[in-house]
Amino acid sequence: MAVVNFVKAHIGQSPKLQGRTPRRGSGVVRSSLQGAVVGNRAEWLTSCAVLSSKVAALAPHSTNSHLALAVAASNGAVLDLIPLETVDGSARHLPAPLRIADLSPAPMHGSELRVAYQGVPGAYSEKASGKAYPGSDAIPCDQFEVAFQAVENWIADRAVLPVENSLGGSIHRNYDLLLRHRLHIVGEVQLPVHHCLLVLPGVRKEDITRVISHPQALAQCEHTLTRMPGLNAAREAFDDTAGAAEHVAANSLRDTAAIASSRAAELYGMEVLADGIQDDSGNVTRFVMLAREPIVPRMDRPFKTSIVFAHDKEGTSVLFKVLSAFAFRDISLTKIESRPHRPIRLADDADSGTAPKQFEYMFYVDFQASLADPRVQNALAEVQEFTSFLRVLGSYPMDMTPMAAGVASPDSSSAYSSS
Repeated sequence: MAVVNFVKAHIGQSPKLQGRTPRRGSGVVRSSLQGAVVGNRAEWLTSCAVLSSKVAALAPHSTNSHLALAVAASNGAVLDLIPLETVDGSARHLPAPLRIADLSPAPMHGSELRVAYQGVPGAYSEKASGKAYPGSDAIPCDQFEVAFQAVENWIADRAVLPVENSLGGSIHRNYDLLLRHRLHIVGEVQLPVHHCLLVLPGVRKEDITRVISHPQALAQCEHTLTRMPGLNAAREAFDDTAGAAEHVAANSLRDTAAIASSRAAELYGMEVLADGIQDDSGNVTRFVMLAREPIVPRMDRPFKTSIVFAHDKEGTSVLFKVLSAFAFRDISLTKIESRPHRPIRLADDADSGTAPKQFEYMFYVDFQASLADPRVQNALAEVQEFTSFLRVLGSYPMDMTPMAAGVASPDSSSAYSSS
């Protein structure tokens, strides 16, 4: 694939024209497209910026890039950015170069923001991404890791993924991926779960022989399904909730029901046989918002900070010392969980492949304080003395959206640990 290689050149006379007065209209605009390669994105952006500034300086009142280049040429300038002529000597008219605006990241908020989530349209994660970034362009991904990669590869600007459910506990896969990848937590959203039993039009409870959905959804509705009159169906795990509804509709499975959201029923032409079948109406899932760059921590609103650490010493004294660093400074912990160490590539080990650190457990901790708080900075400095590995996953605003206790509105349908 040929890409433009910008040649450094001064605006003014060509080296070949030094000592001579250039004739009007003798300026040229050159570049080479044959096998040239830009080193990296930074060089590409720099080159585009140089081009824009040169053209703007030569024709400050022109909004047309072709006109600007013509003015530059008429002034005898040498930009060395577009080929002079073809082999037979005829003039070549190529498209205008990309502008710096064409390569800059998408805006922080607004309809142009691209947000990746795991699942298919109608998934609970789609609702979570809509709450996190209203009006954004949602990008469905078939796996959690694909959502991480979409942000890292600039296919998406953000990712919204579940990390914790009030009944099902932590989503361990995403905690492992947070450590494996280089994304930062920049926010959180908490949404209530509202499950529905979906069937094809005309299907009755007595016709159902199996119920499919994500394992978490099946577990969260187990008691309700067992006590439901007229229903005697086996449970079968599926990748995600909306995907289960899509599978039933696509294959016209009249003996199968799916547990999913009411939006999934609308999208896939299904009926809601039973509404609000979750065992606990206070069931809530916490999602995190991920970005390539961290946000600047602040002190003017409630913040939460997430860290992961490990130690290679036996015994409980190290963990006690770490927790004491927060307790002595009156920093409230909201979550602490240990995960078995796996030989994965840590984000801090850029070139080492498998992590060389020999520890048994990783500890994930969330606490209510901003990284801008001196207490937090001192606490982490103390923690670092007792640990063999410490990483801040993010310091971000807490989700302070009020929720009605024990009520999960179908219209605000939300999110749980799968999709």
